[in-house]
Amino acid sequence: MKTLRIIIADDHQLLIDGLVAVLQENHEWEILAPVNNGRQLLERLESMPADLVLLDLNMPQLDGIRTLEILRRQYPALKILVLTNYNQPQLLNEVRKLGADGYLLKNSPSSVLKTAIATIAEGGSFFEVLQPQETHIPSYFLDEFMKKYQLTKREVEIIRMVGSELTSREIGTQLFISEFTVNTHRKNIMRKLELKNTAGLLNFAKQHGIL
Repeated sequence: MKTLRIIIADDHQLLIDGLVAVLQENHEWEILAPVNNGRQLLERLESMPADLVLLDLNMPQLDGIRTLEILRRQYPALKILVLTNYNQPQLLNEVRKLGADGYLLKNSPSSVLKTAIATIAEGGSFFEVLQPQETHIPSYFLDEFMKKYQLTKREVEIIRMVGSELTSREIGTQLFISEFTVNTHRKNIMRKLELKNTAGLLNFAKQHGIL
């Protein structure tokens, strides 16, 4: 059987050490030198081919979402298992659309991780069934992967307030900023998301769990 070459992309060394210890138990898997961000991963793959990547989403310099998009273009045969802390069904759906082969939470048992890797290596997919977290704070406030949309915390806050049917004047009053500033934010949001009207904005917000 062909040796499966695995590379880990994560910026937490303790997690990497634990993953390496677990994966080395399978003597048919070769664990390549790990990397700490997407940029390092792309550079490493140029000189050190791999069969499967364990990809974190929240990494410095080049986050997992953007890395996934690049990997799918440059290495279409590469297997990609997203390994993350984020129990976000909408995020799982997004990485699936971008071409990931699997999505697994970091707190999963090691036996499940091994099953996921084996399944993906054999040509299958492995997407963990997630339960939506009861929180009103979207992950967009927390992670570099949201740079994909180039939205600030204030802009996401305004999107949510628009979704609550507040006018620009009412939003300005609540945020202690002028109506003109609110309208400027709204124009910037529409430009960044390439949307034409408020209906499109609300649809985007619902699809991405902001509302």
